[in-house]
Amino acid sequence: MHPRRSAQEVLLCDLCETVPLQSHCELCNINLCVNCAVKHLSDSSKRHNVVPFLHRKSTNYHKCPDHADKHCKIYCEKCDIPVCSTCALFGKHKGHEMSDILEKLSAKTESLQKDLEELETRIYPRYEEMSSNVETEKAEIETKYGKLTTDADEQGEILHREITAIVNKRKSAITEMKTKHLDALNKNTEEITQKMAELKQIMSDLKSMLKSNDVSLTSTYKSRNSEFRTLPPKVRVTVPSFSPQKINKDQLNEMFGSLSPLSINTEHGDTIKSAEAVSSPPVKPLLDEPRVTATIDTGYSGLSSVSCLSEDQVWTRGTNKTMKLLNLQSELLTSIQTKSGNWPTDIAVTRDGDLVYTDYYDNTINLVKNKQIQTVITLQGWGPRFVCCTAGNDLLVTMLSDDYKQSKVVRYSGSTEKQSIQFDDQGRPLYSSDDIITFSGGFILNTRYLSENKNLDICVADYRAVVVVNQSGKLRFRYTGHPSNTELPFKPRGITTDSQSHILTADCDNDRIHILDQDGQFLRYIHCDLRRPYGLCVDIRDNLFVAEYNTAKVKKIQYL
Repeated sequence: MHPRRSAQEVLLCDLCETVPLQSHCELCNINLCVNCAVKHLSDSSKRHNVVPFLHRKSTNYHKCPDHADKHCKIYCEKCDIPVCSTCALFGKHKGHEMSDILEKLSAKTESLQKDLEELETRIYPRYEEMSSNVETEKAEIETKYGKLTTDADEQGEILHREITAIVNKRKSAITEMKTKHLDALNKNTEEITQKMAELKQIMSDLKSMLKSNDVSLTSTYKSRNSEFRTLPPKVRVTVPSFSPQKINKDQLNEMFGSLSPLSINTEHGDTIKSAEAVSSPPVKPLLDEPRVTATIDTGYSGLSSVSCLSEDQVWTRGTNKTMKLLNLQSELLTSIQTKSGNWPTDIAVTRDGDLVYTDYYDNTINLVKNKQIQTVITLQGWGPRFVCCTAGNDLLVTMLSDDYKQSKVVRYSGSTEKQSIQFDDQGRPLYSSDDIITFSGGFILNTRYLSENKNLDICVADYRAVVVVNQSGKLRFRYTGHPSNTELPFKPRGITTDSQSHILTADCDNDRIHILDQDGQFLRYIHCDLRRPYGLCVDIRDNLFVAEYNTAKVKKIQYL
């Protein structure tokens, strides 16, 4: 009798081999009971497709071209094709290494799904972004060239009728350059649109292959993702400038002013790195016993944020208007006071080593460069809360609406808003609105620290959960604390990430740090005798810096 069948021929689960099966995973091609199906779906590393067993798809084996009565149910590894049993045992494939075709199909299917996911989440959105940028530039042409025309008109009015011919000549040149500018951008748009059409067709074909489960189509599929990772060339056009001159009737033509040449340059397109192509850092296992290697006394009455400038220098902000740069010996290296006199809401260090701070009560985001404060962003209707700097040197900022009812994350490049993340695919808020904590003396606002992970996920320490979205703003998961927690409720404060794509978040009320993997699976705690840990940061060597609110000390911890 088959070891996984009872006397009544009941089919059992492929995993536990004790309970009757109920479901079937079409990706992994295994049969599952109810409990094992739940565990199987919890593996977020793959797009599992679990269906009722009776609704499972049948595998489409194609007939052997050499043996019409045989189906190809074996895979020849040497020839990389499906073969029938006769070919494998007696034909031209005799002696070749063989494998199970369903295992091969599963691997191929997973590869197809990875290609589709990369096309949908990484490559195609970049093409959409490029197309949108070109359209934006085209929309601005009227304004920019209109200004040139106005400048020419104003100069012409000063010179009156004597220079009418010259005015018309210059306007004609502007129109010609504008036409060339538009032609160059239209050509670029056509190239991008053509590529996008090809991508849509490929994605459609991949989806059809995945639905058909056809072994022949799947085994002959050749990925073109590497071809599309190199984006089309990007056209850079420099709008001419107008240089008016002082009027001299004897030299009208010469002194009227000239237009700079129209410069149309085509840059090589960026290459989107595949997930496999992104260089992996050396593996650093977690220490069984993390240890404190340094303690910095900041001198604040309460300490909220810490941001690494280097391995031995950190910026801090606490319960006053002064931000301090300190070394590991607690020596003050420099200090900066906010422009408004308010307490800074949060701080971050840019890739260039400059300090950024948010001022919630002034509605501003400020850059400190060479000890000079520049307000780069002023908001209306929203207040900036917490900030981090990304690998691409953008700023990610959590925001709270003026009525305290909405929260979102905004990405800035310089002072330009590039992305706003607020709702999931069903239109529901991604982040909580429980921002106000009232007490007898008034109220305070909850924190909402954030950090970008190595895989470009955006990790936000929301009021009662860590909320992680991908680079496009799609929800990946929520972490609400370890299931075995029987202590105070999990309310994350500071959050940071390291070279291993770990997510570290401060569990302030329980005096510990949670370490998660990039998919939200709990790994372990860091205790190290912490006292109300708040802000977190990690330096380039993966040393963790923890700001303790009550003691106003920063602890440097080795945990890898």
